Amino acid sequence: MMGGFLIDLSRVISYSNSMPKLLLQACCAPCVAYPIEILSGEHTLGLFYYNPNIQPAEEYQKRLNELKKHADRLGLELIEGNYDIEKWLEAIKGLEDEPERGHRCDKCFELRLRATAIKAKELGFEMFGTGLTTSPYKKADRVNAIGEQIAQETGVKYYEADFKKNDGAHRAVELSKQYKFYRQNYCGCVFSKPASEKKSTT
Repeated sequence: MMGGFLIDLSRVISYSNSMPKLLLQACCAPCVAYPIEILSGEHTLGLFYYNPNIQPAEEYQKRLNELKKHADRLGLELIEGNYDIEKWLEAIKGLEDEPERGHRCDKCFELRLRATAIKAKELGFEMFGTGLTTSPYKKADRVNAIGEQIAQETGVKYYEADFKKNDGAHRAVELSKQYKFYRQNYCGCVFSKPASEKKSTT
């Protein structure tokens, strides 16, 4: 008993367990930290690191390690998907020369969100979502349209959001500085890296 109040832990646990379970696709700690911050009060969150687009393998591992540290810090479950580059290359076949934010990106989003929905269903999560829309370089309407289509196909509800709105992108930067996250300078795939390198030299 503290301050004259007795906390009924069974009720607290019951309330926690009653929150909808949401599996959030996470590409990196900088993009997912803000979504975690605003979603954790109303959802039981799990993180799904499924990013076969990220190359080279050293970059993939850097992002995964940073995300693991943040998940451990917050006590969140982190599930790692298969690092199947060949599956990703097959998904974007014929679109290699597409510009950034073009149809190649749509196919990449579709592959990763579909895997998230399937994993959510497999593990008993009621919803799936993604932290991708935190990035100012991702078009939220396209990401969300793909998510909604996959929701219809799989029967798992999609959490629609544009996390960059309402100063979300700014808050994401603040959190990155606060936690001293490793921050990459390109989306992740081999086709986006040359574009980022070109920008950094101009």
